[in-house]
Amino acid sequence: MSTIGSVDSTGSNEGVDASLPLTGERTIPGLAEENYWFRRHEVVYQRLADRCAGRDVLEAGPGEGYGADLIAGVARSVVGVDYDEQAVAHIRAKYPRVQMHLGNLADLPLADGSVDVVVNFQVIEHLWDQGQFVGECARVLRPGGLLLMSTPNRITFSPGRDTPLNPFHTRELNAADLTELLEQGGFEIEGVYGVFHGAGLAAMDARHDGSIIDAQIARAVADAPWSPELLADVAAVRAEDFDLLDAKDSDIDASLDLVAIAVRT
Repeated sequence: MSTIGSVDSTGSNEGVDASLPLTGERTIPGLAEENYWFRRHEVVYQRLADRCAGRDVLEAGPGEGYGADLIAGVARSVVGVDYDEQAVAHIRAKYPRVQMHLGNLADLPLADGSVDVVVNFQVIEHLWDQGQFVGECARVLRPGGLLLMSTPNRITFSPGRDTPLNPFHTRELNAADLTELLEQGGFEIEGVYGVFHGAGLAAMDARHDGSIIDAQIARAVADAPWSPELLADVAAVRAEDFDLLDAKDSDIDASLDLVAIAVRT
C-alpha cells in the first residue's frame, strides 16, 4: 500500500510554563491519558511536514501549537491564526518560531496571495461556515499553493449518526464530502489519504475488547478511573503506530481520519 514519507518531530522551549487546560476541544501533548489522540494528530504533521519545506506557511487553527512549531523547523516562515486568546498567548510564549495572530478563520487576517501552504489539521469539523473558510484559504494562497487538511472520518468517528458525537464539532465529513468541499472552493485534489491503526495498535485493540478507542471513551463516559493496563497502552502509543495510506490503495471509508492535499487552481 502507498504511504507518505515522514520526518521527525522536534520540541522547543521545554522550560516555558505556558500550559493550556484540557477542554476536549484541542489535543495537548505530554499527558499520558491524552497520548493516543496526540499521536494520532502528530503523525499527519510528521508525514506532511516536507510539503512545507522552504515555504511560507499559515496554520489555520494551530491548537496547542506543537504542530506549527514542528513545521517551523523546515519552513521559511510559519504564521498561525486562532480565535482563542489563551491559545494565541500560549503559542507566543512556548513556540516563538510561530508568528501568531488573533483572528477568525472565516476572515483570515492575511493579504491575498501571501502564503505558499495552508495547514488545517483537525479544525474544519469545528467550523460553522466551512465553505467560506475554504474560500479564504484559496484567497491567501499563491497560485499553485497547497492546502493540507485533515479531519475525522464521519463514517467511523460518529457511526450511523447525522449529528457529531463530539459536542465541539459542527459538521463532520466523509471522503466524498471533503473532496466536494475543496473542489467547490477552487482546489484541485492532489491526493486523499486515510489514517489507520498499524500492527501495534491492532494488537492494543485486541487487548481491549476490540477497540482501544472505545475503551477510552467508555472510561470517559462512566467517569471511571483508568485501569493500569489501559493507561500503559495509551501512554505507549507512538506516531509510528499509525499508517497513512492512499485512498487508491485502501478502504478510505474505514479510515479513522481523512487527509487531503489540494492545489489552488
